[in-house]
Amino acid sequence: MEELDFTHPAKSPVYDPVAARAFFEAAGVMETIAAGKTIFVERQGGGFFSADDRMYLLVDGAVAITINGKPIDVVKAGEVFGELATITDSKRSATATAKIECRVLVLDSQRFQAAIAKNPGFALILMSIMIDRLRLRLARLNMLKALPSNTEERHVFNDSTLDEISRKLGNPQPMRFAAGKPIIKAGETGVLMYLVREGRVAITADSRMLEHVGVGGVFGEMALVDQATRAANAVAETDCALMTINRRQFLKLVQNNPEFGLSLLKVLGQRLQATTGQPK
Repeated sequence: MEELDFTHPAKSPVYDPVAARAFFEAAGVMETIAAGKTIFVERQGGGFFSADDRMYLLVDGAVAITINGKPIDVVKAGEVFGELATITDSKRSATATAKIECRVLVLDSQRFQAAIAKNPGFALILMSIMIDRLRLRLARLNMLKALPSNTEERHVFNDSTLDEISRKLGNPQPMRFAAGKPIIKAGETGVLMYLVREGRVAITADSRMLEHVGVGGVFGEMALVDQATRAANAVAETDCALMTINRRQFLKLVQNNPEFGLSLLKVLGQRLQATTGQPK
């Protein structure tokens, strides 16, 4: 449960604490928080332009994370926390309290969006944080044979955005898969991510349905961020046409298109919510 609304950057091969500090310093505000003070409360409303839409980078000190009063973990200096509620426009999943006097750099949603517009590549670091937690959560649930079954269909991009991405990639011909054909397999090396142009794809693990990906949806992006093996299987539920993106193209899109990175951050947050039972 420690991956609910905070991070373990040291585990991520992409996370760069120096870059994170620079990003927060460029647009954030430094605050001092007294020992024992609550920073945010579980089930408190979050999201863009809400009363509690802030994310944090811990500069000094230590922050305790609890759920229903139960200690879950401690955020250490150099780590980002509280970002999930901002990215997904959801309620807080945990309570954060300063264990000792802390200094934090704070970004509200407006400052965050402005900072990403100037430095879109930072979205990759946030993706790595969320993917690290998602992989850990999926592995634990798989070990416990407790993967949640989900029938929700996710859409990320509308048709005009898909067309724009295709143009930037040189209008490549889509890959086509017949209904029932495997597209990716858990445990294999991932070299492509996929955007669905036609049809629907099922994402499964341990024979459990994790997600349906319809037109405008994406899958396979996790392996392009952390270059780890696939975490799940993807099978064509219907005849499908898929736009493919390799890692070089992916990094270029993230660097040059803030909306692309923000959209992927949101879908990663939604996937994490689906595996952690976070309140929306």
